[in-house]
Amino acid sequence: MATNKSIPPLVQDDVHKPRPYPASQWGDFFLNYKPCTPQQYQSMEGTAEIKNEEVRQIIIDTARCSDLPQKLELIHTLQRIGIDYHYGKEIDELLCDIYDGNIELLDLRTASLQFYLLRKHGYRVSSDVFSKFIDKNGNIESTDATSLLGLYNAAYLRTHGEKILDVAIISTKKILKSIVNHLDPTIAEEVRHSLETPLFRGTHRVETKRYISAYEKNSTRNETIIEFAKLDYNLVQGLYCDELKDLTVWWNGFDIETHITWARNRMVEIHFWMMGVLFEPHYSYPRIVLTKLFTLVSVFDDFYDNYSTTEESNMFTKAINRWDEHAVEQAPAYMRSFYKGTIASINQIEEELKLQKNKHAELVKKLFIDAANCYHAEVKWRDQKYVPANLEEHLKISAPSTICMQIPNIAFILMGDVTSSETIQWAWAYPPIIKAVCIIARVMNDIVSHEREQASQHMVSTVQTCMNENGCTVEEANEKLKEVVEQAWMDICEGCIQPTVHPLVVLSRVANLARVTDFLYKHDDGYTLGYSVKGTLDSVYVHPMDV
Repeated sequence: MATNKSIPPLVQDDVHKPRPYPASQWGDFFLNYKPCTPQQYQSMEGTAEIKNEEVRQIIIDTARCSDLPQKLELIHTLQRIGIDYHYGKEIDELLCDIYDGNIELLDLRTASLQFYLLRKHGYRVSSDVFSKFIDKNGNIESTDATSLLGLYNAAYLRTHGEKILDVAIISTKKILKSIVNHLDPTIAEEVRHSLETPLFRGTHRVETKRYISAYEKNSTRNETIIEFAKLDYNLVQGLYCDELKDLTVWWNGFDIETHITWARNRMVEIHFWMMGVLFEPHYSYPRIVLTKLFTLVSVFDDFYDNYSTTEESNMFTKAINRWDEHAVEQAPAYMRSFYKGTIASINQIEEELKLQKNKHAELVKKLFIDAANCYHAEVKWRDQKYVPANLEEHLKISAPSTICMQIPNIAFILMGDVTSSETIQWAWAYPPIIKAVCIIARVMNDIVSHEREQASQHMVSTVQTCMNENGCTVEEANEKLKEVVEQAWMDICEGCIQPTVHPLVVLSRVANLARVTDFLYKHDDGYTLGYSVKGTLDSVYVHPMDV
């Protein structure tokens, strides 16, 4: 966006020249938008309640049968079509029975789906089940595209050292690429999509919308399931729009001086990010709070990254650490109104949580302060023109500043009694699974934004550090960094395997954060350059399913 003329000259010099971010493409759109009328919602709610119970009966009937592929396909369909969260208990019981069964006589398609579903749900299953399908040279006995696709997707739940899954990815990817143009259009579409984003890494609501349309074309579809999925999608979409309306009112009423109107407003993109972590309807309040917090953090990000001098950064960080309205005089003049509004908003959130008897309410403020300190650490690197010796050193500071440590921590707190004090303490200690999602965010962000970031005064990126460390080109550095991302995904998969002292319903939020991060930074910086994901956000928020 254009530089605001009222910004103090101190932050308009050649060293701290603001980058031209595009303005918000949403504005006040959600103040008046409803994807359906109140009458339509009322009608859908009544029908959905009936269909919900009909699907539950389908699950109960399927659980009684002895057909393993039928059980697996039902669970898989419910998950991909986005209604599995209604049947957590029933699905858990089904998977438990499947885990206890015999897996020795399965075909590749069934073995792949069973492995995928069990490992996705935290079961410690061995990848040796695939040894009879893949020889030592990586040759696979099957030529069936559906079976190969199943193996490809299953292999992306690999952990460190699972060589057979490493081989499976390479082999299936090569075969699928070579045959995709000769396949039936329906399966070809699935193959292309999975080659772009393996199934395990898909963002829930994006994948739900896509798969409902795909499943509807399936000749073996279950009409009850598809009807309920459409109704449920529309009802949840309406809830998201209500949340965005409330958030727009909150943001419009936020007391911000004109001096910082240049701070980018990415509230809808941030809501999408947080919805990726906690998509379920019953997490509406956590979603709203997370969006508020990280809308404020986005202003911090711009202030530290693009506008502040070293002196201003020091002043603002000291004021934030004091967390006191009286400390406002320590902040730069053009940030004082924002500082006071931030303190008031987060104090209010803390009081709301205390009224809900949330025993971790006070930690929200501490995590917010920690975010400011992480950004401040990067400013020191920037102004000292410090060049890390290697990628490991770089990531020690740059990975935490993605704020992907704070997001799951605050999500855990907002989930209430689901999260124990032990889990909070564990998450605060920056364990491997949270470190992994921070690395994914940092590296993927740097790969897609490297050229734009380096056009302005900015700290050295992981791309530059990798180039310096290895004496390689940008393209070669990007390939090395993509392998770092793959290693981080293995950490996430390993971290979700039970038994652990932390429930999967909590751990899955970290995996969800990695998924939505992968989506936002797949081809461009979809968070900063919101127009690059506008089509997807329109689909998720604006366009309901035809019912």
